[in-house]
Amino acid sequence: MAGETEARALAVDTVTAGVRTLLHNPELGFYVVAELGREVAGALMITFEWSDWRNASFWWIQSVYVKPAFRRRGVYRRLHDFVRVHAHRRGGVCGFRLYVERQNRTAQRTYAALGMRESGYLMYEELLPSIGTD
Repeated sequence: MAGETEARALAVDTVTAGVRTLLHNPELGFYVVAELGREVAGALMITFEWSDWRNASFWWIQSVYVKPAFRRRGVYRRLHDFVRVHAHRRGGVCGFRLYVERQNRTAQRTYAALGMRESGYLMYEELLPSIGTD
């Protein structure tokens, strides 16, 4: 996925361990998978960010992927709608955030069509040696 969407090669062992960690630790987040028939059409991951300003959590939408054969067919919209309903039912969620590559105009239009807007924040990161450097 990252190779196609972000031109990044990821270490398979690290990604596999990361997926297992999330699956075994629901306090970190969860995956949502869209199936059409018996085929996986797309997926995304939700992680949590506590906001003391709002006394609630933002849900970060990450690792979004829709298989090429299923793009422009409403798969992401269904994933997003599912997350929205789940957040309302769960409560304590003040909003959704995601990051998108600056050049990925198609994804940006999709997110905007679902009511998301640029936040006004720039994202910075500092990767620590030996972990998260892929």
